[in-house]
Amino acid sequence: MKTEDAIRKRRAIKHFDPNHQIQEEDVTTLLSLAVLSPTAFNIQNWRFVVVREPELRQKIRAVSWDQAQVTDASLFIVLCADLKAWEKQPLRYWKNTDKDIQDFVLPAIDSYYRDKDQVQRDEAMRSCGIAAQTLMLVAKSLGYDSCPMDGFDFDEVAKLIRLPDDHVIAMFVAIGKGTKDAWPRPGQLALDEVVISDSF
Repeated sequence: MKTEDAIRKRRAIKHFDPNHQIQEEDVTTLLSLAVLSPTAFNIQNWRFVVVREPELRQKIRAVSWDQAQVTDASLFIVLCADLKAWEKQPLRYWKNTDKDIQDFVLPAIDSYYRDKDQVQRDEAMRSCGIAAQTLMLVAKSLGYDSCPMDGFDFDEVAKLIRLPDDHVIAMFVAIGKGTKDAWPRPGQLALDEVVISDSF
């Protein structure tokens, strides 16, 4: 499927076939392409918690407004980020580059993130948002439907997945075979309302 077609056809699907199973090779494809999503300084701070255990999914659903996508999707991902990825052996993100590049980038990473909690969190959310869109577009290109989700108790889900203290949850992504079409697009704003030339 062309990228343009995947973008146009991707919709947030709320109803999935609970009996459908995604082939493991497709799961691998989805995740392998998702990790090609860009991150600042290549710190790759996203973490993809693939929740397979039915009982755990039921518990997550209970703290997620009882949204059926949690249990019915073939693939359910809690998309998280490591807030401290920037300082955890950062050389590994640049191991294939020349030393002069490493000598420039590694101090820049430290300077950009150290003692800047809001910057770390903002970066986490940006990275996860980009990765989520990658997942959803790849899913559509493979013939699956998807739904980005944020209607849940973040603290309770964090407990259920034993989220480390230096991580945050950004969102869920549910992927599977939709059983109902999305509503018609409710209304897109015109380009001249959202595109600003040079300044407001």
